Amino acid sequence: MTSTTLDARASGTYDILDLGTVHRLGFGAMRITGDGIWGEPADADVARSVLRRAVELGVDFIDTADAYGPDVSERLIAEALHPYGDVKIATKVGNTRTGPNQWVPVGVPAYLRQQTELSLRKLKVETIDLLQLHRIDPNTPRDDQFAELAALQKEGKVRALGLSEVTVEEIEAASQHFTVATVQNRYNLTYTDAQDVVDYCEANGIGFIPWAPIASGELGKPGGIVAEIADRLGATSSQVALAWLLRKSPAILPIPGTGSIEHLEENIAAASLELDDNTFAAIAEAAQA
Repeated sequence: MTSTTLDARASGTYDILDLGTVHRLGFGAMRITGDGIWGEPADADVARSVLRRAVELGVDFIDTADAYGPDVSERLIAEALHPYGDVKIATKVGNTRTGPNQWVPVGVPAYLRQQTELSLRKLKVETIDLLQLHRIDPNTPRDDQFAELAALQKEGKVRALGLSEVTVEEIEAASQHFTVATVQNRYNLTYTDAQDVVDYCEANGIGFIPWAPIASGELGKPGGIVAEIADRLGATSSQVALAWLLRKSPAILPIPGTGSIEHLEENIAAASLELDDNTFAAIAEAAQA
């Protein structure tokens, strides 16, 4: 059992289109902000320490968004890690914030451009590694949103482009404007509605970034199969959930997030946790049920 090994590099690698190779287990920087993903964290020094520790443990792919805080997550990342070296920073635009836990999609092209320019400034870079459309704004023609992202890429302001919470049809529509490098949808042991998107991404060389990756619901509670497997392997339910995702598809790039070094280290240990065929199948069967 190797769940105590702390090295994100054990998760293997994935080649993101237009960007390059990253280790599959990354870090999501949403929860280094305040409650409700709003405002400053309780302790900014701790938040910066978590980011630095993630990189020390082999993480070279960090996902954030202008909406996290808003602006707080991007600023803390720059304060903790700039210059980034081999670490790739992905961010997102297209969601405005009107208060704690409130998210409003805005895809007006001028707004997407403004927020991209601001992200460049906050992250202290001349080119964003990966820019993702946080949500397709239903009140703005989607082709206008896609075209603006393509223009930003053509101008050299971003290297790679991605989408979040989209269907296969929407991926194909966006692909008429730019190469879709990544898709970020909700996906975990207890929520597999995006399975068709996962399959499409794997078949088309698109990285799939599952958000809420460690959710295991009843399966992870005492008596649940994930909890039982975790006990048998000397691991935690969260580690089993992440290991299951890493095994589920080579295109999956989990980005578990936290504001705690202890929880970060627990998540990173999942990179070294191997599930044999029978264990993986048993979890998959329970998840389907």
